[in-house]
Amino acid sequence: MRIKTSVTKRSRHKKWRKMAKGYWGARKSNYRRIHETVMRALRYSYRDRRTRKRMFRRLWMVRIGAACKALGTSYSRFIGGLKKKGVGLDRKILAEMAVKHPEDFAQLVDLSNQE
Repeated sequence: MRIKTSVTKRSRHKKWRKMAKGYWGARKSNYRRIHETVMRALRYSYRDRRTRKRMFRRLWMVRIGAACKALGTSYSRFIGGLKKKGVGLDRKILAEMAVKHPEDFAQLVDLSNQE
């Protein structure tokens, strides 16, 4: 006795079609194109979730560096000084402080420059 696969196949195709919602042309209607396109999109999204973290860290470092330059020190001396003093703020918070609370950031720079 042979097994018919139409119901399972249709439900499987439906799942992929749902993921391809909003795509252009055959990429939203032709199953083979849908599968190729969605697989590529999933690969990119996986890869770029990691890239986004990298890019934000770079942005924070640039912001901190610019704020340090304005206060007469370098990024590396600032971070090194904070590490020696045991200040446990991460780069995201430091960048936020540099942009939104420059007076508090200046105090941190002074703290990191103390011997």
